[in-house]
Amino acid sequence: MKKDLLFTPGPVNLAANVRTAIGKKDICHREVEFDHLLSSIETKLLQVFNINSDNYRAVVITGSGTAANESILSSVVGDQHILVLSNGEFGERLNNISNIHNKNTHHLSFPWGESFDFKKIEAYLTQHRIDVVAMVHHETCSGMLNSLEDMGALTKKYGATFVVDCVSSAGAEIIDMEKCNIAFISSSSSKAIGSYPGLSFVIGKTAAFEKLKDLPAKTMYLNLYTFYSFICKYSQTPNTPAVHLFYALEQALSNILNKGVDNYYADLKNKANILRQGILDLGLKFLIEQKNMCSILTTVCVPLNINVSVLRKELRDRSIIIYEGKGCFKGKVFQVGNIGELSLYEIDYFLTSLKEILNDFVHIRNNNLSAVKEIYINDEFRIEDDMVTVSL
Repeated sequence: MKKDLLFTPGPVNLAANVRTAIGKKDICHREVEFDHLLSSIETKLLQVFNINSDNYRAVVITGSGTAANESILSSVVGDQHILVLSNGEFGERLNNISNIHNKNTHHLSFPWGESFDFKKIEAYLTQHRIDVVAMVHHETCSGMLNSLEDMGALTKKYGATFVVDCVSSAGAEIIDMEKCNIAFISSSSSKAIGSYPGLSFVIGKTAAFEKLKDLPAKTMYLNLYTFYSFICKYSQTPNTPAVHLFYALEQALSNILNKGVDNYYADLKNKANILRQGILDLGLKFLIEQKNMCSILTTVCVPLNINVSVLRKELRDRSIIIYEGKGCFKGKVFQVGNIGELSLYEIDYFLTSLKEILNDFVHIRNNNLSAVKEIYINDEFRIEDDMVTVSL
């Protein structure tokens, strides 16, 4: 079977030993073998994030990253007031989740693809009672990496509990929970961690977990204190877990630790830099400045003479999978990830393929302008006298 190259922010191409791990022997989740497996995963998670196990715990949930986010948002607020910050699709998703569970949900929305305005945020904190603040670290819809340190300083100043969606940044960026005053982070198995989809996890301060004991439960399956209680008492999960996905997650974490966390991060940054320079060399531009990007994803502006869906299909025909833009970015950008088992050779193959496909678009324009005038973007036909083209 021909391999698809997943140049996406997740799911990703997996290491061979992660694929093998999922085929390990069947075990019962209420037996000692699973106790040891879950304990090993928790230990490795805390090691990957360089977190002191005396002050923090990690729980694993069978469900995607959204399950971990909903577990946090339904469990930590109670009747208090929560402020959700958003500058993209996933921040808005946090707000939607919070509105389901928390009657005192506040929302500060900023334009997609723009950094948070911390002066406006601080002004809001001075004018309103806010007990909890939630935000997304890496806003995948644009590729924007939001500042944990700046927001952490504000939450500390105003005495708010700080919770962060790190679904696509965990395992790729340094996340200093202590320095940034973070009570809980969420993430998933299928992005920079490099395992199968289907598991998520929450890492939190032990003291913050303990405070959940006195809050009323708003969900059954996703009650965060229940997960914490079970791992503390039994080294188990409260519900039947996807056991074989736990095997794979443990192996993926072992791969990171065996390589060295710093080396793992450096490798991702190196691949991102090579990918980005190659894209710039094709004359393309990025949606946001490189200094604001996470090291796993690049969002590329599309020239007017190119239809993203056609570009994506042409790449797919070469076994290369990329993302299209969403929401206000639909038809205007495409996104390229560099996580998972993607070699430098495969990155070069992507860049070569992209150049050839873009060259075909330019060739069409130069030889048949009428055909170019019928290329549509954002579901509209557009006629441009001076269409933006790529320089090859």
